[in-house]
Amino acid sequence: MQHQQDPAGSNSPGYSANKDAHLKRLRRIEGQVRGLQRMVESDTYCIDVLTQVSAATKALEAFAVSLLEEHLGHCVAGAIQAGGQEAEDKVKEASAAIARLVRS
Repeated sequence: MQHQQDPAGSNSPGYSANKDAHLKRLRRIEGQVRGLQRMVESDTYCIDVLTQVSAATKALEAFAVSLLEEHLGHCVAGAIQAGGQEAEDKVKEASAAIARLVRS
């Protein structure tokens, strides 16, 4: 599905306002994952690696929740304001995304 056009007529995704912060956060997560690679390469103790896996997982989950909040507040809210089938589709799409996040 495409992203919702906002009231100003822009066709940008809901996270656009925080794009720089999101990219910074993703670079930090990328650094955590690269750190995991280094830990394995250097034969770090299993529990220490698992601790870092948990930290990287939590960071990704926090990013996902933030992105979901922005999607609900921008894309879904905009579709609901417009009404019709698109509103129903956006709600179903968001529900499916939430279900995927909960299962992961």
